[in-house]
Amino acid sequence: MIRSFPPFINYETEILILGTMPGIASLEKQEYYAHPRNHFWKIIYTLFDQLPVSSIFEEKIKLLRNNKIGIWDVLENCERKGSLDIHIKNHQPNDFESLFKEYPQIRTIIFNGKESHKYFLKSFGQIKGITYRVMPSTSPANTMSFENKLITWSSCFKDL
Repeated sequence: MIRSFPPFINYETEILILGTMPGIASLEKQEYYAHPRNHFWKIIYTLFDQLPVSSIFEEKIKLLRNNKIGIWDVLENCERKGSLDIHIKNHQPNDFESLFKEYPQIRTIIFNGKESHKYFLKSFGQIKGITYRVMPSTSPANTMSFENKLITWSSCFKDL
């Protein structure tokens, strides 16, 4: 059984980025999106003109918070061999009802990949007053080029 991390959210968070479950590299390092080939942090730093990407996790979280962005995962725990979402079994979702009661200012959820969106909809459906955006997964398993991922993620943030 593997477990997700706590959410990185505060009372200024308006945008919540949701993955499905941390991969092996992230679990080992105890940091979101820790795999060196995952494009998440490079995309975030590029979108907010903050290059080069810091290797200090607390600085990455600070960049998100400064832009009213939080991160978490749809699943609280599951069984999974490897890092791929297709291998997830016996999953339990995180407690989003409590989260949205405590942080009602969250108005947008950006799903990092289709699988996180699928698991969220299965457990919670469409929540009134919250806009959903599904972005291409930043995982190295998604073979879309960094440039194309960046273009898609960029268009998402332009609309917010």
